[in-house]
Order: sequence, then C-alpha cells, then structure tokens
Amino acid sequence: MKQKTKLVQTANGTNYLVPFVLITTLFFLWGFAHSILDVLNKHFQDALSISKTHSALIQAVVYGGYFLMAMPAGEIIRRYGYRTGVITGLILYGIGALLFIPGEQIMSFPFFLFSLFVIGCGLTCLETAANPYVTVLGEKESAERRINLAQSFNGLGWICGPLVGGLFIFTTNKEESSVAIPYAIIGTLVLLAAILFSRIRLPEIKTEEPVTTAQTAAKRSLWSHGNFVFGLIALFFYVAAQTGINSFFINYVTEQTTISAREAALWLSFVGMGLFMAGRMTGSWVMGFVRSERLLASVAIGGILSMIVVMAGLGKISIGAFFFCFLCESIMFPTIFALAIRGVGEHTKRASSYLIMSIVGGAVAPLIMGYIADTVNTATGFIVPLICFAIITVFALYLQKH
Repeated sequence: MKQKTKLVQTANGTNYLVPFVLITTLFFLWGFAHSILDVLNKHFQDALSISKTHSALIQAVVYGGYFLMAMPAGEIIRRYGYRTGVITGLILYGIGALLFIPGEQIMSFPFFLFSLFVIGCGLTCLETAANPYVTVLGEKESAERRINLAQSFNGLGWICGPLVGGLFIFTTNKEESSVAIPYAIIGTLVLLAAILFSRIRLPEIKTEEPVTTAQTAAKRSLWSHGNFVFGLIALFFYVAAQTGINSFFINYVTEQTTISAREAALWLSFVGMGLFMAGRMTGSWVMGFVRSERLLASVAIGGILSMIVVMAGLGKISIGAFFFCFLCESIMFPTIFALAIRGVGEHTKRASSYLIMSIVGGAVAPLIMGYIADTVNTATGFIVPLICFAIITVFALYLQKH
C-alpha cells in the first residue's frame, strides 16, 4: 500500500491518491464497453443473419467515433479541464447505452450502429482525459507504472463485458435473450457517475519542463519528438491487433471446437480477460525492475509467436496460444501511450488527442479480418494482428536504441 501511495506522490510531498482512485474507476467503464462488443459481433451475425464483414461495422463505428471525436475532446479538455472532459464523455456514453432500449424494439442494425457511435464518442472523451491525467498524478519516472496500474481496472471491465453479454445475450432460450438489459444497467450507472464527477473537484496539473530546457522545449514542435510519432503509429496497430483478436475469438473457438457461442464468451471473459487483467497488474510491478521498452519488446514478440500458432489451426493448442496472447497484450496499450507522451511537456494534452485518434485502428482490422474470414477462413485472418505485433516490436527496439 505504501509503494502504491508513492506512485501517486510528487517530490514535494503532494499526494494524488484520491483523484487517482476516482479516475481509475473510469478505466473499468470503457473496458466493459469495448469487451461487450465482441459478444455483439457474434450475436448480430446470428440474430440479423449478417456476414462477418458486415458485423465488423460494430467495431468500425465505435472506433470511428474515436477518430472523429478525439480532436474536439482534446479541445474541451484544453479549454475547460480534465473534469469537463470526463463529464462530457460519461453523458455521451450513458445516452448511447440507453438508446439500446428502443433499439431492441426496432431491431434495426443501422440504429444499433448509431447508438454505438454515440458511445464511441463518449469513450473518446473519457480516454483523452483519463490516460494522460494518470501519467501526471505523480513523479514522471513512474508514469508507465501508474498508467499500467490504472489500466488493470480496465482489464476488470474487459472481464465483465463478455461475462454479462454471454449471460444476457447468449442464453439457452432465445426468447429470453436481451441486448437491452446490460446496456440499460451500464447506461444508468454511467449517468450516475457523471453526476458524481460534476460534484467533485479534480486538481488541474500543468506539465513542466526543467528550467534549463524550458526555452528550447517551448520552440520544439510536438512532431519533432520521435517517440511520439512512432508511438502514434504503434498505438494504431496495437488497437487494430487487440480489436481484431477479440472480435473473432468467439467465431474461431466455435469453428475449432464443439462448444457453443455462450461458452466461448465465458472463456473469453474468465480466462482470456482474466489473464489480460493479471498481466496489467503484474506488469506494473515488473516495471519496477525492467525497463518498460524492453518489456514491451518481449511481449510483442510473444504476440507474434501466439498468432503463428493460432493461424496454424491446431485446435486446443491454438486456443491456448490465444490465452497467452491476452497475457502479452495486457501491458501494450498503457506502455505505448506513456512512452509516446514521455518528454513532450506542454504538448501533453494535444499529444493525447492524436494518440486517441490512432485508436481508429480498431475500426480497420475487424473489417479486413472479416473479409478474409468470409473469403478464405477465420484462422488466416489472424495474419493482421501478427503484422501489428511486428510493428510494435520495431517501436520498442527503436526506443531501446534511442
């Protein structure tokens, strides 16, 4: 506990434990929102009789919202502060979730896509505010560890999404299944969280450069920071890999084994996302001993090897490789994000907006993988995340060298 408290303390003794805890709860909310999409993907294929490529539009509209909303979200945060960005995100998220109630009555795929787009815009505001905020709630040397610790609760959301979706959407009796109930519950909780954040104050923290380099830093362009530019590319490909893997996990497992979609969703929840969360919690501790660049390179190589086994279609062995990949993926997003904004100083909020825009990678990979699955087979489609992990490996090696 003492070590965790030091993570959110500055050199002059200022303690940011309370704001850190409050912001960390948001990581759970968007983890849930993303992971339940993987259940919707398979559900709409069956309920609306659409192809894998068509169902991939679910991810495309959510992550497309990131691309369109990232700069406006960054402008809101720069003008009015982190708290306003959080409240805006929560309101949009809550409205989009509650739209699933009339959506279930209409059963129109375009209406569901619109609801998910609104949720995506809300998530953009939340991530644009929360990710950089936790990196500055303490000493900059521990930024990577701090964001990995906060992202552990994002992992908890990734566990709950497939679990709730599997229980409510993939029921044994189709007449009892409901896509509206989980979204109605989370929408209500999110709007209550918006009310809570409107009543509390979050400290606004200005990023400062050392006095000796202040004038140089002021003249230096954001785009002159190599770690930021390459990090922007790496984050695009990471989100593409993660989204593609999660989107077609249930399809892959049901094709390679005899288990049902509901059982596959529970596997994704308890085993896959359980390892994902455990990896983030462990990663935060490991970074106290191993440089984050070196650890990132190691897990990216692990991701490449996992996808090779998955593409081989070896039944249970390949499914085991999936679970190993979830463990490898766990620290990638927060570590890439923290490394990308390291040293950008007063550009931190703008850099965060661009990094959140790069999450649009999640809109691209499922469409490509869905097309490959429809025209070749599902296993072959996993060449897309394999290439993504290769690019992340190069990014990590670049940082070690420079």
